[in-house]
Amino acid sequence: MDVAYPSLETGYISCPIQGPTLQMPMLDIISDASLTVHAGEQQNWIPKCSIGTPIINSTSRWFENSEEVIAFKEGRQPSFEYARYGNPTTKVLEEKISALERAESTMFVSSGMGAIVAVLLSLVPPGGHIVATKDCYWEARMFIQNRLSLMGVSATFVDMNDMNLLKEVLQKNRVSLFYADSLSNPLLNCLDIKKVSELCHSHGALVCIDSTLASPINQKPLTLGADVVLHSATKYISGHRDVLGGCVSGSENLISKIRSCHFDLGSPLVPNAAYMIIRGMKTMHLRVETQNNTALKMTHLLEKHPMVCMFIIQDYQAKSQMSGFGGVVSFELAGDLYATMKFVDSLKLPYIATSLGGCESLVQQPAVMSFWDYSAAERAKIGIKDNLVRFAFGIEKFEDLAADILQALQNMILCSHTPQLTSCG
Repeated sequence: MDVAYPSLETGYISCPIQGPTLQMPMLDIISDASLTVHAGEQQNWIPKCSIGTPIINSTSRWFENSEEVIAFKEGRQPSFEYARYGNPTTKVLEEKISALERAESTMFVSSGMGAIVAVLLSLVPPGGHIVATKDCYWEARMFIQNRLSLMGVSATFVDMNDMNLLKEVLQKNRVSLFYADSLSNPLLNCLDIKKVSELCHSHGALVCIDSTLASPINQKPLTLGADVVLHSATKYISGHRDVLGGCVSGSENLISKIRSCHFDLGSPLVPNAAYMIIRGMKTMHLRVETQNNTALKMTHLLEKHPMVCMFIIQDYQAKSQMSGFGGVVSFELAGDLYATMKFVDSLKLPYIATSLGGCESLVQQPAVMSFWDYSAAERAKIGIKDNLVRFAFGIEKFEDLAADILQALQNMILCSHTPQLTSCG
């Protein structure tokens, strides 16, 4: 597939609601590393003396006269009208993500969940049918089951890459949208995006991929056939655990539909948050490269350790469509709930916390944190065991993290709750 890479040369085309949009001619060679730094930056409204993108906090843009208003409304003169519909600072960020995702258009909102809700409400009509994977983001599943159902939307949840079941569901229902996380969290399942997209498109269904765990550096779902890709920008994209944001990218036609729906939801990304995400993106390729390397090396170090009884390793599919390993590693320890808690509590460097993709390494025991409110039977049904540990690696030195994890495993051996090493909990 030939991919048109955006250049740094910019010009405006008319887009009356969203504000000015960059028209980027094709450039033969430009890397993601350079796009994270430069894409979307050199816009006409930014003073030439300013390298950094200014924060435009104004909620309204004033017009010189009525003729200028009419020109804007008719699409002959690009501008921004009201901050809920678009903002110059946010527009720079949207252009940057569009360049990375090879997308025609991107919309940013105030959180990743906000992006999910906007996609589901705009692309799944009342009375429609949605297919989602069983291990999609849990709050997205709850929204589908508890909120979309009130609109008469029916849903089928399938195992990832169960092509026979997916084909059966597509044949029996008029499916509007297929929705999946790839990679999934915390079990790191990887969807064959190309194969699923071809199958869904043959039955008239759109495909939405939440690519948060992969990041735009490691995976580009749109080039594999997906119709829209979304991210919690709170994670790898911003990378510093200090700002919430979400984005969805795709064709101009689909993003316009999602944007129109989101205008009614009223949760835009504020300009200060846009600025902070732009700043974080400048180093995204460096952070992700470090996190990829740390996670891969840690897997090689620990997969034969006697206290690690099962590593959840990305399969061949992930290797075939991802350019990097990803910074999240999950594994099961040779111990019960309490022995695993002892391991987590013995760690010195990682914070015990949710989220991922930032500079600091995080660790959690999903049975204790993200899935504590579910019974053991409910957790087991979705593959969450008491002894499962999820690491989201940051950018610390590998040797320091390795030494810390090894001492915590040794401390776990001394825990009175630890069963025989042959047990997997």
